[in-house]
Amino acid sequence: MTPNFTLQELACFQAVAMEGSFKAAAERLHRSHPTVFAAVANLEAQLGVALFDRSGYRVALTEEGRSVLGRAQVLLRDAGSLKQHARQLALGEEASLQVVVGDLCPLPATLGLLRRFFDDCPGTQLDLHFEALSGPWEKLFDDEADLIIHHVDRSDPRIEFIDFGVVALVPVVAPGFIKEPIGPDLTPDDMRRYVQCIIRDSARKSRPRDYFVIPGARQWTVADQFMKKEVIVQGMGWGHMPRFLVEDELADGRLLSIAGHHFRESVMQLVVARRRDRPHGPVARKLWRHFEAVAGG
Repeated sequence: MTPNFTLQELACFQAVAMEGSFKAAAERLHRSHPTVFAAVANLEAQLGVALFDRSGYRVALTEEGRSVLGRAQVLLRDAGSLKQHARQLALGEEASLQVVVGDLCPLPATLGLLRRFFDDCPGTQLDLHFEALSGPWEKLFDDEADLIIHHVDRSDPRIEFIDFGVVALVPVVAPGFIKEPIGPDLTPDDMRRYVQCIIRDSARKSRPRDYFVIPGARQWTVADQFMKKEVIVQGMGWGHMPRFLVEDELADGRLLSIAGHHFRESVMQLVVARRRDRPHGPVARKLWRHFEAVAGG
């Protein structure tokens, strides 16, 4: 007989597998403990295999359960995509788009592009978010962003992207901040005694990331590049800054570059990215073509 299980039963099974108990799974799904227990038991009866070993304090997947879980997750993802796609078809144009701008984006150019696009889409609200470091990636993979403007892992098969430009990152200090002569031979050991100002990762669940950090150095963390720039200009720390944000300060001497043999100027490729494995509504597709046209021009 062909199994006649439901998506609800698969969702209960997945929740128990993730949480390690029926009680925790029920809380996660906002369902009663008996409902979740019965759903998993019915699924096991339909499939004819035991999905969990219930002999311990916490339930554990059997070998068959681990195999079934992988296929169940694919089915649940596909069902979620189908539901989202149908909802978008029913609505026509999206009521809102979630766009995440990363901390390295040149805001005047980025916001200008978005303003020109949304001027022609008055029926769609722009929900604009600013995130740092791995924050944009987390938003994208948690389905909290239709697209992001940031740097990405270009080998990740889950995303597609459009090149949006490059940002040079230059290590800078205020005059008089360090005692050593500023030149190409400054080393990490020279700079370890000084406060390093770094951006705070805005991701909530991912492991925090940082760049250019000297181990053992005292650190001050800030939320964005504008605060970081002011901290460095005031002689309260040093750090790497997007060159477009500090061009004037470098030109008039309020900031000095310490790029050299050990602290090199780096280049980061920015992209507009979206999920390849998610449906996109008509306005989101139109916005994507808008960025493609800008990149092609």
